[in-house]
Amino acid sequence: MPAEENEPLASPMREEEEPTETSPLLNRSDDGHHSDASEREQNGRVSTGPQSRAAWSLWSICNKKTSTKAPWRWPSIIAMVLLGIIVILIIILGFLVPPAVKEYAEKAAVLEPTNLSIENITSDGIRARIRANVYLDGSRVDNKNSRRIGKAVTGIMRKLETKETTVNVYLPDYADALAGAAVIPPLVVDVVNGHTNELDFVADVNPGDAEHIRKIANDWLEGNLKQLKVVGKTKIHLKSGIVPLGAHDVAESMVFEANEIPSMPNYNIERMDLHDRPVDGHGRKVIEADVSLKVHNDYPVSFRVPTLGFEVLVPNCDSSLPSISVADAITEPIDVEAKADVQADAKGIIRDIPESLTKACPHSESSPLDHFMDRYLHGEDAKVFVRGKKTNNTDTPEWISDILESITVPVDFPGRSFDSLIRNFSLTDVDFKLPDPFADVDDPEGEPRVSGTAQVLAALPPELNVDLGVDKLRSNADLFYKKRKMGELNLRHWQSANSTKVQDKENGETLLNITSRLVDVPLTITDGDVFSEVMQKLLFGGGDITLDIKAEVDVKLKTVLGILTVKKVPAEGKIPVNGFPGNALGKLKPQVGEIEVMETTETGIQMRALINLTNPTPYAAVVPYLSVHILHDGELLGEAISRNVTFDLGKNTNLPVLATWDPLRFGGEKAQAIGRKLLSDYVSGKNTTLTARTHKRSVPNVPIIGEALSKINITLPTPRITVPGEDEHEGEKPHFIADATFHLFSSTATFTLLSPLLYNTLYIEHINATALYNHTEPVGQIIHDEPFPATPGRSQTPRLPVIWSASSVGYGKLKEALGGSLKLDAIANVTVRLGSWTEKIHYTGKGIGAKVSL
Repeated sequence: MPAEENEPLASPMREEEEPTETSPLLNRSDDGHHSDASEREQNGRVSTGPQSRAAWSLWSICNKKTSTKAPWRWPSIIAMVLLGIIVILIIILGFLVPPAVKEYAEKAAVLEPTNLSIENITSDGIRARIRANVYLDGSRVDNKNSRRIGKAVTGIMRKLETKETTVNVYLPDYADALAGAAVIPPLVVDVVNGHTNELDFVADVNPGDAEHIRKIANDWLEGNLKQLKVVGKTKIHLKSGIVPLGAHDVAESMVFEANEIPSMPNYNIERMDLHDRPVDGHGRKVIEADVSLKVHNDYPVSFRVPTLGFEVLVPNCDSSLPSISVADAITEPIDVEAKADVQADAKGIIRDIPESLTKACPHSESSPLDHFMDRYLHGEDAKVFVRGKKTNNTDTPEWISDILESITVPVDFPGRSFDSLIRNFSLTDVDFKLPDPFADVDDPEGEPRVSGTAQVLAALPPELNVDLGVDKLRSNADLFYKKRKMGELNLRHWQSANSTKVQDKENGETLLNITSRLVDVPLTITDGDVFSEVMQKLLFGGGDITLDIKAEVDVKLKTVLGILTVKKVPAEGKIPVNGFPGNALGKLKPQVGEIEVMETTETGIQMRALINLTNPTPYAAVVPYLSVHILHDGELLGEAISRNVTFDLGKNTNLPVLATWDPLRFGGEKAQAIGRKLLSDYVSGKNTTLTARTHKRSVPNVPIIGEALSKINITLPTPRITVPGEDEHEGEKPHFIADATFHLFSSTATFTLLSPLLYNTLYIEHINATALYNHTEPVGQIIHDEPFPATPGRSQTPRLPVIWSASSVGYGKLKEALGGSLKLDAIANVTVRLGSWTEKIHYTGKGIGAKVSL
């Protein structure tokens, strides 16, 4: 236990104990004591022992929490002055101060500080208990004459006494500023060679001007403090026994190198809890933070640190601008135990959100808060500053507050990873919009857009227990399929959102359920191959798929302090995409309604049609412009263009489409032959198909979409064409001859034609037709070269001359049906004309109802 203040301050000739806490804290000796001289010489000259550095360093650490430490050390300074006192004592004993005695005093004196403890923190400084061993070691003096004379003189006097002494410490490198003062009580020193004095005394230490301490601390924090020189000055009053020896001025200097100055200790934030706290009865609240940190005390020093006040600041846009105060903090009293972990608890209060914290920096879109959060949210240490602040209703001495207020210490605020922030992400009620072909390059309308209801389940950090909600959000997100990037979602504009807290009792987590209606979010396809793979899987019944999303989200949070914008919050999640139902293409059920021929050429027709389609998918789409190629048997026959079409869920009627039929122009002569056969099969009522395929110009502003989807052939049954004024029956095959009437007496026939054209007249230029009974028996032949019209809807042909097959079974059956009807087949080569376009069609009809009359 430390000695009481009333114990003897000097006790000569005590036996030395085993080195524990009494091991030297400061050792500037070159040789050992008596027989240990050679061993001390091997240990070298130690400028500052590690334990003496501990004393003042830890005192400074704990008083300023994570702030700076005073870079000079009172134990070393006091030891230096004591050594000077001893030298003066011995010199005085030499009467005329011969050089021999002076040399003996300077080289033989040894002082070994062994321990430092802080007894009390007073209103103007500290009371420190200092223990040290002081003795004279003549073996350290090389000159034999000086050693002999010195031993003789000190042996005569034996003991010297000092009065209470004040030691002032100055800083020559800082305009000789007063760093502090220490009051040393009266001492009695045995000066006989080899006699050890175990000093144990209490000194009052008072710091100097806080401004000078601030300058030194800032130089140290900025790495500019390469060394620190201190000078101790005092006036010593001496006597030997009852003989007064007068007053003598003593001045000694010491230089501390940078590597001897303590560094910032490592600390660990063990607990942080942010929560709301009411401050009045009117509902006003602040955000309070409870923080616990731990730092290890490596030194044999114990003391109690009073309550301290601080303010926490965030770096401004530029280091030349003052830092921004964001919170006030106050510590609980801290008990520092020797060589043990030190637990420090503090409370911080955030009262408001400073405007300067959220205001964008000059020539930038980011604010100081953005810079801070960017590092913190990505798991990097974010820098804050801690500065002392005077607090009311505390027992903190004024001088401590003055020093702490003058020093600002940078502190690394440990970041955290938010990789697992998103627990679930879903997108429902999805609508797609294809790009507007007339939009500018930088216009969002020039890209595909997605709308839908986004639902996000996000995990809140366990330390965040404040009442908050999501008001708005925006984001840039990357979409991946099987770890390959497919595209980007760009929420350039703020989207409204709302949120509710959900408790996950199973995992002990607090989740935030965020809902936002996303409207017209641009979707940029970056990899056409991946996009094509996704669409094929969806279109052809591959089941549901999952897209991975990685995003940086800007969030406007509603807090008790107001709206707080946090940018670039990293988020990862998965978007389940529902696959299309099986045989989705077969469920489209395309049907052509109105057809209007807009323009004709010798080889082609351009027409406008209204079509009916059923959307079997869970997604709606808006199509400002889409062009697809029409193919059959791999040959390009024409093009279909859709403009300003909304493709809703379920049945969609009267969707406008502009189609061009021109096989020769689009695909060449082979395509023309295939197109002719396709028309022949279609009008004959055979099952035919058309293939739609995108191309590079399908979506003019985004060619990558057309190219990606061009790998997908969408083959559909050729749409049924509705005949104006006719009742349609689902599943009924298309037919263009309603019935026929054969006139036996005049050898003519008339036909009722069904034309799907509502506004245009089709002309029959030539007919070479044969009527058959029972598929093979000829009835008669019609050859007609005079054009006649087929008007829109139902129309009657003129009487066409018939050459009867009089000897055939078929003609006999026809006569038997006189006054009635029978079913006939027909084979015909027909030349049709529509405007400038003409085409030869091979028609085969079965089961045509034919009436027979005279």
